[in-house]
Amino acid sequence: KPGAEEESEDDESPSPWDEPAFQIIGTVSSTEGEKLPFLHQKYSPSRDELLQLLLECDVVVYNVTESSTQQQVEEATWAVTALLNEMENFKSRKYFILVSSVMTWAMSKPKEDEAEDYLSEEEFIRRRPHPSFRKHNNLEKLVLKLPRGKTSKLKGYVVGAGLQYGMGEDIFHYFFKVSWLLQDPKVPIFGNGTNYIPMIHVGDLGRVIQNVIKLKPKSKYILAVDESHNTLEDVVKAISNVLGPEKVCKVPLEDAITMKELDCLSINLRMDAAVDSDTFSFNWICRDGMVENMENIADEYKRARQLLPIKIFLVGPPAAGKTTVAEKLCQLYKLNHINISRMIEEKTTKLVTELDDVHEEAAAAAQQQLEIINQSMEKNQGQLDESLIFEILREKLYSKPCRNQGFVLDGFPETFEQAKVIFSDEEPVMIMCLFFSYICITEHVFVLEASDDFLMRRVQGLPQSTAEKMSYTQEEFVPRLARYRQLFCTQETLLDFFDYREIHPQYIEINSEDLEYAGVMKKITEDVGVPRNYSPNPEEQKDENRRKEEEIKQKLVPETEEKKIRKTAALAEMTKHYEEWKKNLSVVEQEESELLEAKALPLRNYLMKYVMPSLSAAMLECSKIKPEDPVDFLAEHLLQNNQDN
Repeated sequence: KPGAEEESEDDESPSPWDEPAFQIIGTVSSTEGEKLPFLHQKYSPSRDELLQLLLECDVVVYNVTESSTQQQVEEATWAVTALLNEMENFKSRKYFILVSSVMTWAMSKPKEDEAEDYLSEEEFIRRRPHPSFRKHNNLEKLVLKLPRGKTSKLKGYVVGAGLQYGMGEDIFHYFFKVSWLLQDPKVPIFGNGTNYIPMIHVGDLGRVIQNVIKLKPKSKYILAVDESHNTLEDVVKAISNVLGPEKVCKVPLEDAITMKELDCLSINLRMDAAVDSDTFSFNWICRDGMVENMENIADEYKRARQLLPIKIFLVGPPAAGKTTVAEKLCQLYKLNHINISRMIEEKTTKLVTELDDVHEEAAAAAQQQLEIINQSMEKNQGQLDESLIFEILREKLYSKPCRNQGFVLDGFPETFEQAKVIFSDEEPVMIMCLFFSYICITEHVFVLEASDDFLMRRVQGLPQSTAEKMSYTQEEFVPRLARYRQLFCTQETLLDFFDYREIHPQYIEINSEDLEYAGVMKKITEDVGVPRNYSPNPEEQKDENRRKEEEIKQKLVPETEEKKIRKTAALAEMTKHYEEWKKNLSVVEQEESELLEAKALPLRNYLMKYVMPSLSAAMLECSKIKPEDPVDFLAEHLLQNNQDN
């Protein structure tokens, strides 16, 4: 049986901790956009070439945990067999460490006489695998059956790892993603959620493997789990509370039939890794488990997947286009648009909804807040007290959507003092003798600049109804613009607040040619960078493509109509010019005719007086005589008549 031999046959001793660093030959799970600065050589080996690389190693570690494919399990089986066949040629002892999964214990039951249903690694011989992990179990047995004793040059260890979490997540990624996106009001728990899940942080698993390499423990099977005994419900609730909507719901397992992780998430084992704590000594990352360290785990998840919030503040005079640009940025980066007037409307709507809360205390608190807001607006002619705006805005900035995805602040705060109040914290950090919050302070400040003449022309071109709705009438806009200019002439301006904190504003000029703000968006995106969000799923991609097609069609319709109008106008203009040309031509022809007639009048008179009488008499005479050659007759007659006269 595996592990039945006496350990006294081994002559292993721990390696010194100050020995040279490892030279690692390994594989990567993905190379998409990933730079490996420590890489010396890159291989795409065949099995023969891979075997030669394995033979160069003192320690071979194969990871076939729950996320591994059957191909990886088969490759690990081949590697063990190939190394065993080459063992006689080894110049020194080698170690094969198989990192397997607790799923090979999934069907195990504790002994009936045990008071508590905990399984320990000493019981590894009794483990019973999940049907999907039988090949893993066979591979574990193969490693544990490697020859033992002093003469053996190939030693084997099996590390039974709990479900791994941390550093971007894998098995639990679905719950992190659903929580972070905040698209669903509740995070689903598949099944009843009362099953216990043995887990370990991926960093702690790495430390366990490193300790196995260094200390070479006597036990050949090491159970690598943390000291938590959390259920699936505990885990999902913790994720939802830190990242998501803070609510969960239980759904039937049938609804999760497409989740490949379902088998692993259905495991129900309470395990005790006694050898881990007794044999190994290292600084745990999450000794108490995921639930107790969820804040740090969530932070790791966001950093590993680059899901860091983008926080933008747009500053500029009225009518510069801040709201339009903010909406475009929110659509591109999937951010939350914070417009003060809309924010107040959302807050009051939310409070009205909370009045129907089943909890009397929550309903009473909502009623009290709503009364305070209404009283303030009645007192200030529809405007809210600045202190209440600060309170609502800070609540918005600290909300889960803004902390997860980020936000675009639209034109507020307006002064140095307002910014100081908004971005302060309950536990402030002193910077330049001023306080500000690391969590909600904006990272990018963009100032949209435009001249007063440009802004005045822009608002004057608006329809009257639009101008009244946006407070851009002449009576309202001029004082607003003057106030904005005045605020930037004070001793400490709004932009100074950010300059002091080395958040330097970027200035962008607005011009009349950039109607769609393409130039503005280009400059902002160059500074902000690529979106830090999940790529759209196929359905979302279809919706996005459909939306873009509709936008193109909507743009084409006005363009087609405009072309048609331009063509009609051009044709009408051409017709008008043609008619004018015809009219002018007729006048010219008439004038030419009259001129020719006037010039021909003396000639006509001469002909009538001197030519026509003689010619008429000759033609009459010709008609009487009817000569054979009339022309010759006329000539003779005219000549004779002229001589006679």
